[in-house]
Amino acid sequence: MLPLRPVQIAYHVANPARAAAASAAAYGWGPFFLFEHIPLAAVRYRGAPARFDHSSAYGQAGELMVEFITQHDDSPSVLRERYARDEVGVHHVAHFVPDLGAAIAALGGGAALEATTADGVSFAMLDTVAELGHMTELYEPVPALRRFYDYVRRQSVGWDGRDPVRRLAPRADG
Repeated sequence: MLPLRPVQIAYHVANPARAAAASAAAYGWGPFFLFEHIPLAAVRYRGAPARFDHSSAYGQAGELMVEFITQHDDSPSVLRERYARDEVGVHHVAHFVPDLGAAIAALGGGAALEATTADGVSFAMLDTVAELGHMTELYEPVPALRRFYDYVRRQSVGWDGRDPVRRLAPRADG
């Protein structure tokens, strides 16, 4: 058994900025950090090389990070197999694992998505729709990812509701 502890819930939405602003107003979640067209160095979808042009807004809801995610095209992907462009729903729940490869193997192997960001963070999504009703995302708590999670959490402490959606730009060094 591999103990998993959720660190994030992700909703597929048509427009992450709009969903983030609405959730900040309705639920007090946030602030959200919008990263458009997230650069990826490598992507494999169901074992084959693929594209995954997506944007996400990340914010805090208490102890759990919330992600609003969308895909900018209709190429085959873990998002498109579950949702059309304008549909909304829980897409995945994310977990930190000590060893990504070992966790994938322990959970039955065969990741639906394996990807690496431009700055070297690897992640995978397992198809747990039949068991859980959503995908399961896994990644190791590498320093860059930990810093981002910590930053989003720190920004939520004492947040007054102003400036609910803040755009992030890719780093110049990759």
